[in-house]
This record gives sequence, C-alpha cells and structure tokens, in this order.
Amino acid sequence: MTIALDVSGLKKSFGGVAAVKGVDFSVAAGEAVALIGPNGAGKTTTFNLVNGQIKPDAGHVNLIGADITGKAPEQLFRLGVARTFQITATFASMTVCDNVQMALMSYERLAYGALTLATRECLRRAWALLTDIGLAEQGRRVASELAYGDLKRLEFAMALANNPRLLLMDEPTAGMAPAERELLMQLAVKTCRDRNVALLFTEHDMDVVFGFADRVIVMNRGRIIAQGSPGQVRANEEVRAVYLGGATVIEGPTHA
Repeated sequence: MTIALDVSGLKKSFGGVAAVKGVDFSVAAGEAVALIGPNGAGKTTTFNLVNGQIKPDAGHVNLIGADITGKAPEQLFRLGVARTFQITATFASMTVCDNVQMALMSYERLAYGALTLATRECLRRAWALLTDIGLAEQGRRVASELAYGDLKRLEFAMALANNPRLLLMDEPTAGMAPAERELLMQLAVKTCRDRNVALLFTEHDMDVVFGFADRVIVMNRGRIIAQGSPGQVRANEEVRAVYLGGATVIEGPTHA
C-alpha cells in the first residue's frame, strides 16, 4: 500500500489560540478518508494546511514522499493535489465541456481558444472525462442550466484535470438531496480507487462518512482523538461524548 499523503506534527495558531496541536495522519493511494469533528475542532484548519491555503507553524506535509509543506495551492495543483469546494466553483456561462477543457488547458498552461493540436487533445480528454463520470450527454449545455447534483459532478470532473495523486473534497455533499449525495460519493470513491488517488474529505453528514469512508479521523480541540475504520470510530466512547453527543449512530449500508 503506497502512502500518498503523510502529515506529521502539524501545528497552527491564530493570535495565540492553538487551532491545530500536532496532528499526524496518512492517506494511502486509492483510500477514502473522512476528517470530521465538531465546530472548532481544527479540521478545516488542518484541511487548509494540507491544501496550502495557510502555512503551518510547525510540522510537515508529504505527497508521495516529497515535502510539500507550505507550498501555495497553485504549486500543489501542479504537483497533483486537487480540491473541490463546499460552494461549487465552475464557469456558469460556459458549456459543461468548455469548463472541463478550461481546467485541462490550465494544467497544461495552454491559451484557451487557440486551435492547436494540444488544445484539440484537451478537448478530446474533456469529453473522455465527461463520459467517465456520466455527464457526456450534458456536455454542450451551459453550466448554469445544470441541476445541482450535475453541477457537483462537473466540479469533480474539473478536479481530475491535473491527474491528481491526492483529491481534497470540502463538504462534497453540502446542499444535496440524499439520493444525489449517494451518487456523488459512489462516483468519487470508485473513481479514486480506479485511478489510485488518495481521497481526503470533510463532511457533516454521518451517513456519508460511515457509508463511504475506508477510515475516519476525528478531531477535537485541535487534536486527533480517534481514527480507524467506521465501525471502530462509531464505537469509540470519546467520540460519542464529544462529537456524537452520546447518541447511537444508525448504521446505514456500507458502500466503501
């Protein structure tokens, strides 16, 4: 099993308040890992430290053995780190296919609109990606016309443009209906397994977390308090006390 993401001793403080207090975890290639915790637990800060949105005070982030600590998001994009956002980021006035082609051309550093062999290859790859995720029939529609679930799938296709080694998904199912959530996560997990991409995601919906994550990491007050399989985390008394409120989590179907 190849470790794609390795985080060690990660720390970050804001104005004297320690948000992340020495976090250690890893994600293997092809593995889906959920990072969860109550509000203020430090999971969003940890997520942004991995993605380069903010720089750590201490610790290291390694991608396939290479130190990427503190690198900016655009540098990480070139190195194979992709991210989707809680609020979908697409070009509303462009077609679905043009959105994916734009992402591919950005990665290849090509000028959009130039009719070259390279841009035609990006167009071919855009249609191939849309076919892989089941959006080819929507390819010529303007993105603003898409249903929300299809818009999320479009963003996912755009995230695959840099052939990522690590995919970070921030609240991927926020605002989606239950059926849409399941379809998106099935697609994300299967695609990452097929492409051997490490998947790290944050999520508030526990059905999604326990249904699709291979492993779950739980944070509280800047520290990791538990990590393991969904079953192990579900049974952890400290997790129940600080995050789940002592309530029993209903076991849904496991899709992972």
